[in-house]
Amino acid sequence: MPTPTKGPRLGGGPAHERLILANLTTSLFEHGRITTTAAKAKRMRPLAERMVTFAKRGDLASRRRVLRVVRDKSVVHVLFTEIGPSYAGRQGGYTRITKIGNRKGDNAPMVVIELVEPLAEQTVAEAEGATKRAAKERDAEDAETKGAAAGTKPEPSPKAEESEPKDAEAKDAEAKDAEAKDAEDGEEAAPGQG
Repeated sequence: MPTPTKGPRLGGGPAHERLILANLTTSLFEHGRITTTAAKAKRMRPLAERMVTFAKRGDLASRRRVLRVVRDKSVVHVLFTEIGPSYAGRQGGYTRITKIGNRKGDNAPMVVIELVEPLAEQTVAEAEGATKRAAKERDAEDAETKGAAAGTKPEPSPKAEESEPKDAEAKDAEAKDAEAKDAEDGEEAAPGQG
């Protein structure tokens, strides 16, 4: 009979313990950091570090070993494509446990367990992505306003099609407003030319 791993059972039998640790590990790789009790974090840490080691290998057998624990394929993909390669130069110590005090209610000691490296990179990447999206939206709005001023209608984006009014009266009112703006632009340009 195989001997169980040492440590607390985390409120259930062996199968329930494996399920709790697998779910905690999945959440850690999905979010980069999680808040849990100290006992669960201490039990989960070796499992999470073993999964990162498998991800560093990157072969099919390692992927299948990880899929036995982390059942979410999208999380496994992130683990093998982003997290594992980012720890290629590190021989261990992929996680950090920080104490944050006791939980209100049952006074259980709480900790934050997080991945050591990718947190800063993820934050920078998310910020850059948000900046790029905002710039694209600004450029699209500028193109629409320039196209309306020049009298040509640019290709509507899918978001613009959703925001356009559906009834014909509103469209007629918009067309009249655009014609009035074009007339005003023409009158302003004429005195400046002579």
